[in-house]
Amino acid sequence: MLAKTSFGFEDMLMKELSSLGASSLKKGTRVVHFEGDQSVMYKANLYSRLALRILKPIVSFPAATEQQLYDEVKKIDWSQYLSVKDTLAIDAVTSYSNMTHSLYISLKTKDAIVDQFREKTGERPSVDLRFPKMRLNVHLHENIASLSLDSSGDSLHKRGYRSQQGEAPLNETLAAGMIMLSGWDAKSPFLDIMCGSGTLVIEAAMMARNIAPGIFRNEFGFERWNDYDDVLWRSLLDEAKKAELPSLSFTITGIDRSQMVIRYARENANAAGVLRDIQFNAMPFEDYTPAETAQTIVTNPPYGGRITDDDLFQLYKSIGDQLKSKYAGSTAWVLTANREAAKNIGLHPSAKIQLYNGALECRMMKFELYRGSKKASKQEEK
Repeated sequence: MLAKTSFGFEDMLMKELSSLGASSLKKGTRVVHFEGDQSVMYKANLYSRLALRILKPIVSFPAATEQQLYDEVKKIDWSQYLSVKDTLAIDAVTSYSNMTHSLYISLKTKDAIVDQFREKTGERPSVDLRFPKMRLNVHLHENIASLSLDSSGDSLHKRGYRSQQGEAPLNETLAAGMIMLSGWDAKSPFLDIMCGSGTLVIEAAMMARNIAPGIFRNEFGFERWNDYDDVLWRSLLDEAKKAELPSLSFTITGIDRSQMVIRYARENANAAGVLRDIQFNAMPFEDYTPAETAQTIVTNPPYGGRITDDDLFQLYKSIGDQLKSKYAGSTAWVLTANREAAKNIGLHPSAKIQLYNGALECRMMKFELYRGSKKASKQEEK
């Protein structure tokens, strides 16, 4: 099997999958290959905070031309996966290959499958992009086609709790990965000073409460497969619910200046079952005074867009000023795609991690907020 993920999360995903019983793990770019039985596949969909899709490979073959792709796909016995009364959907990606249009690759693959059924039975399965019986993933790289069954259905970043969102919401998987990269122990205070619709603080609360990220989803792709084991799946769901912690003994805080966006964040947190675990504050972050200065801060400020350069630079300067004046003893992580604006924070990052927010290349910067000077703080620790 293989698990797709975002750039920069591959090592953490390997550890996550290993903890779920996966074996023979091998890291690629934005993907982790692994072996496991049906239970491992179900667990990966239910528990992974970092995977976007869990795929089960069928076959790989050379496909330098559209006719070669069509012929090879048509050789597979598709009756073992669906019938003429069932539906299918095909997702395709292509890189460094003769065929450069993913939609056309999907179309030729679909044609091969339905033509096989039509020639054998006179009937054909239909396409359903939303809830297909079989979702097939076609990956064409250097003229080699790899076909896989998609066990996830919708992307796993769609947890099922977010019904409301602000202007530029973080992908839930990206938020979870940022929190893991921060090194937060899930046992101490956590803060997002620009929380928007609440994705970072909700993901943090779910981690701390040990709430499985897939617990709220209505359905996974594997539930439509011929070999779906309902008894096994229900037992895994029951096990996940029993493992949840009832409450937290520390604070998770989200701040945003927009009353409307905070209302969205509350609705999302309530849907995720963690509203009581998060303290939301509708106010400018400059007006907030933390009860505890030593905490983990992870935030995703605006990168630009509607904000003019001067306003954006002032915003980032304010972030730096607030971190320096109010959060001594904390560690702050700031994700941004705007390097010029980031310079206005006025603090030297002790680490920078390359990530992508959608197609935007970003840097996640670490700021260690010492009490007094860095040298004095180090001596104090001794």
